[in-house]
Amino acid sequence: MSTYLPTIKQLQYLVALHEHGHFGRAADASFVSQSTLSAGIRELESLLGVTLVERSRRVVRFTSLGEQVVTKANKLLREAEELSDLVQAAGKPLSGQLRMSVIPTIAPFMIPRLLPRLRKERPDLQLMLHEETSHDALDSLQHGRVDCVLLALPFDTGEIALEHISDDRLFVAFPKDDPRDPPATIPPDMIDQGRLLLLEDGHCMRDHALAACNRSELRASASMIGTSLHTLVQMVDHDLGLTMLPEMAIDAGILNGTDVVARPVESETAKREIALAWRKNSPREADFKLLAEELRAE
Repeated sequence: MSTYLPTIKQLQYLVALHEHGHFGRAADASFVSQSTLSAGIRELESLLGVTLVERSRRVVRFTSLGEQVVTKANKLLREAEELSDLVQAAGKPLSGQLRMSVIPTIAPFMIPRLLPRLRKERPDLQLMLHEETSHDALDSLQHGRVDCVLLALPFDTGEIALEHISDDRLFVAFPKDDPRDPPATIPPDMIDQGRLLLLEDGHCMRDHALAACNRSELRASASMIGTSLHTLVQMVDHDLGLTMLPEMAIDAGILNGTDVVARPVESETAKREIALAWRKNSPREADFKLLAEELRAE
């Protein structure tokens, strides 16, 4: 066994540099100076007797061996965090720091209602929130940057644990004076593909909306230009088209102050599943199940 082993801090610096591709940004993310981070990585290279990073004025490039070391470092850091989680889980349930990523089509509608109650009923819990798209959130989960993810299904999640929170119906939103306004529900064949406004690529809500339409031709012709649900609502309010909204956004008042009307889609696929996800075999599984119960109470 080697007398000299890499430190957790050195591995964290290396992983941060790999993630950000820039010494300054990696240092900021690690809350240290650039010189401290650079020195830590050089110490790691000296300890291992290899070059992990090729440095130049403009480019940071990892060697082939450096890439392999980063992969191992990510695994070691996750296991170190799980060791800490194991100790924490033995204490008071749902307490201490918990990092959760939430996708943008859930965060503004569920979290503002959840936080005040959690702070009152779970004062020992320090919930750290990150808003990310589904792909980025699951990547953060896989690499140990967050402990759990609140997301919408269906989505390709890979091998993780999931806890169902609720089903969220999808609605069509359109201008108040739209001549095709039906009395109660909208069948998919009434959705005008030439007027459909959807979120830009990267948001799973786009795929959920298209699945609700149950019409493959919409995938090629829909105008995918919105950056957020609030942006889409404003576009509809200015009679620029129609869009799809989740029920939780409507219940949270996203249509307040507009002349936009929403009706549910008449389709079995016109819904998404809200779920809480975490890494399988996490020692904090009991905490995540308790958090899921709190989320269902919403």
